[in-house]
Amino acid sequence: MTYIVQNIKLSIERSKDDALTVAKHRLLKFFPKNAIGELKIYKSSIDARKKENILFVYSVSAQIHEAPRVNENAMLKDGIAPMPDEEMSIEFGTERMDGRPVVVGFGPCGIFCALLLAKHGYRPIVIERGASVKQRTADVEAFFRSGILNPESNIQFGAGGAGTFSDGKLVTRINDPKCGYVLSEMHRFGAPEEVLYKAKPHVGTDYLKKVVENAEKEIIRLGGEVLFQTKLEDLVISNGRIASIRTSKGELPCSLLVLALGHSARDTFSMLSSHGVEMTAKAFSVGVRVEHLQENIDFALYGKSAGHPALPKGEYNLSCHNENRGVYTFCMCPGGQVVAAASEEGGVVTNGMSNFRRDGKNANSAVAVSVNPSDYGNRVDLAIEFQRKLEQTAYLAANRSYDAPCQTMGDFLGKTKNTLPSGVLPTYRDGKVTMTDMDKVLPSFVTESLRFGFMNFDKKLKGFAANDAVLTGVETRTSSPIRIPRNEDYLAVRFSNLYPCGEGAGYAGGITSAAVDGIKCALAIMKKYKPNET
Repeated sequence: MTYIVQNIKLSIERSKDDALTVAKHRLLKFFPKNAIGELKIYKSSIDARKKENILFVYSVSAQIHEAPRVNENAMLKDGIAPMPDEEMSIEFGTERMDGRPVVVGFGPCGIFCALLLAKHGYRPIVIERGASVKQRTADVEAFFRSGILNPESNIQFGAGGAGTFSDGKLVTRINDPKCGYVLSEMHRFGAPEEVLYKAKPHVGTDYLKKVVENAEKEIIRLGGEVLFQTKLEDLVISNGRIASIRTSKGELPCSLLVLALGHSARDTFSMLSSHGVEMTAKAFSVGVRVEHLQENIDFALYGKSAGHPALPKGEYNLSCHNENRGVYTFCMCPGGQVVAAASEEGGVVTNGMSNFRRDGKNANSAVAVSVNPSDYGNRVDLAIEFQRKLEQTAYLAANRSYDAPCQTMGDFLGKTKNTLPSGVLPTYRDGKVTMTDMDKVLPSFVTESLRFGFMNFDKKLKGFAANDAVLTGVETRTSSPIRIPRNEDYLAVRFSNLYPCGEGAGYAGGITSAAVDGIKCALAIMKKYKPNET
């Protein structure tokens, strides 16, 4: 039996080994010494609410062997509880597939859907419009240097999806035992061990590339296939079923089709709509990337303890409401850089990225404002056009280039005028930015809400609205602007073998939640069909 010893609070001067010692002392109140087996850090977090007394907070897992019956109520009062059952239940159906399942997209959703199907003998074929990790990295780096965009291999499209070039955050708001499975698989494929227990786990772009490559190898080892630079171009439909798909490399039969498209496959959304795949417009968010010096963020969060070797780089998560609009930080990247994330010619898009060590000089985060369907006409095509127009406006503002429009916080808030970045230098494409007025790039309801949000956040995190902070635009790909409705069996409306899932279909928001949705989709498929015969 495994127990969790919770709420162990220690100063930042003490180590993880001290947490294991405290846990053992608590357990000895209830179990004989020889019954206590392996102890491991189960969760760790930081309590920095009192900057003069920052604490690490641990939970420790303990294996207990052949122990006498104990008073569990008394244990609960001492913060010791049985570990919850996190086993994933799998049911297998009896219906025979008439071919192999095809998964479209090799982001977190597609990867984990394909992994589970491959593990249980379904031999999936994965197609991905973008390139492999190695080729994609070369294409992205070439774009950063030269401004020459490859529309099929970029920050949005390619192995690992948009998350490959991000901070690799694995934090999620969903409460699902499958999150633990995702973390353990990520660790198995090369993510650092700490992702298993940190309250705010992250992988970083450098590790994510390895994780994605190893996941690809595992799918292939288990009998699946992964085809890069293979774009879904059309569907062949017969009696409400996808009979085959047409790709950029030819026609491919499929027994069923999983759509794990990601949030930026606009041309694919259009094609699906033309075939009667039901879609609805949904709320999304747009805004800018804001950069501060990481050392200033650390000081605002940790006070005099900032820079202590035991403390991680400071990160924040802020939100407020300006009347009926949400304003919030998103995808905060400590020690990271703002990256060029365009996937269409003639549009500028920003995102954030950091490596595992988070050792860059700047911190950056998206600050996004909610866009409601009523803002753009409540239609799928108009939702996409809203995003696209902002990206094109940013491109024009940057003198028809993939440089990005930029403004200092002081100028944006009207506290200074015509100032150039000084203390905080833009990291987008090594400083390839065009100073401009963000009011000429973003709608007034967005800029008004951003100003409200910046001042609100400054009250919560001193220095957030500092004059030398830098705004770079535009951030438009925070989430999918559409949702593809599905039933409880994960099937799209009016289709018997089409499975929309993940962020692109409107059912996830981030690496972990997208991966979990891919797992749920795979479980629904397995519940209906029996594995393929080899």
